[in-house]
Amino acid sequence: MEIRATEQTKLNWTGEALALGIFEGTDLSGELAELNEKLAGVIQELITEEEFEGKAGTSVISRIGNELSIRKLILVGLGKAEDFKLNSLRIAAASIARTAKKQKIKTLGISLPLVNDEPALTTGAIVEGFLLALHTDNRFKSDPEDKGPKLETVDLLELGGQQAAITKAQIIADGVILARELVNAPANTLTPVTMAETAQKIASDYGLVLEVLEKEDCENLGMGAFLGVAQASDLPPKFIHLTYKPEGTPKRKLAIVGKSLTFDSGGLNIKVSGSGIETMKMDMGGGAATLGAAKAIAQLKPDVEVHFVCAATENMISGKAIHPGDILTASNGKTIEVNNTDAEGRLTLADALVFTEKLGVDAIVDLATLTGACVIALGDNIAGLWSPNEELANQIKESAELAGEKFWQMPLEEKYFEGMKSPIADMKNTGPRAGGSITAALFLKQFIKETPWAHLDIAGPVWTEKENGVNNSGGTGFPVRTLVNWVLS
Repeated sequence: MEIRATEQTKLNWTGEALALGIFEGTDLSGELAELNEKLAGVIQELITEEEFEGKAGTSVISRIGNELSIRKLILVGLGKAEDFKLNSLRIAAASIARTAKKQKIKTLGISLPLVNDEPALTTGAIVEGFLLALHTDNRFKSDPEDKGPKLETVDLLELGGQQAAITKAQIIADGVILARELVNAPANTLTPVTMAETAQKIASDYGLVLEVLEKEDCENLGMGAFLGVAQASDLPPKFIHLTYKPEGTPKRKLAIVGKSLTFDSGGLNIKVSGSGIETMKMDMGGGAATLGAAKAIAQLKPDVEVHFVCAATENMISGKAIHPGDILTASNGKTIEVNNTDAEGRLTLADALVFTEKLGVDAIVDLATLTGACVIALGDNIAGLWSPNEELANQIKESAELAGEKFWQMPLEEKYFEGMKSPIADMKNTGPRAGGSITAALFLKQFIKETPWAHLDIAGPVWTEKENGVNNSGGTGFPVRTLVNWVLS
């Protein structure tokens, strides 16, 4: 499929199907009225007959007589004009993409309004929404459902000269899709070993430097917290460190650390049926987004050095498993009483954060499907953000706004760490039930000394059970776009 930026307008474009964005309460005037007349009144007729109000996420389609310049007309709602923003474009483009796919359209013209008179941002949002809505993960089906004619060309009308924005959006969408497919892959195919192989492919394809620490290497570095989680699995842990370096001197050095539990049984505090254990292949969603961001950033080539770190392992049950009550020693010397083996992600991140800070970067962002408490607090669509550094927190929030990905900054209430203290070790790995996502963030904070750091709890938005905006069911690829925007900012 070819996506093209063109100077053509909705008045002179010809092809199989034309998609138009319509705001709520729009009266046909100007070019819309002119196009309506050219199409023998079809636009007004479709609005009237289908009682189309232009509400966000809605769409209607009609076939047009063969004597006219187009065969099908798609109207997509944009919502209220005062609420229109970049993510409105993504949602509208996703609706158009699904309609075009269902109708087996081959050539499509899209006419959507600019946001803030920014043609590049407008183009990027349309392409992201369109491509991510078309993505379907059929890798594990014996008879894939995608059959019949497919889209061949998509023209973005009145956006001539924006081919670079199209290319950038395609690269970012590919990174999101990689993250989705990593999350979707079952734990018998996506293992610590194959996750390291994915990092190797990214490194080989795009010229990154890869270091994979094996179990013995991690032992030599004193990574007792990470290895404590890994010790019950028959599969070897893989500590993945992928580095992008620009040509010349980088303007800054950043690090992204993703929780990478390829399957989480809960350990001896086993998750029971109904607790979501069957979806725990997604517990490496942070690592998936880290690798998705690495793939995109390597192609976009910013003048920023970026380190991508994934401490990959399973959390399993065997005679070698850590027990509730065991004490682990992290690589910074701090001791941890394990009072819940199902709070394992923070243990792997502890050693990953210590390792990453030693790289001498200017800022660290970790992301993790860390707590159910964050889902209870913020629901399925909003991720939590914690940082003692307001400048970094604001950077993440601005990057997320541009990406259309939602975060809410949460407090780092130091007093709550009292509930994490242990009578026999430096700390426990869980605190009281109340404020569970906050105490988890405070736990991670113990493994950062001075570097500006932010923690993202993405447990809610990393997975969806139904189509939602630009996301199909399954892994969403959240928050690859936010991470890329942060690095590029």
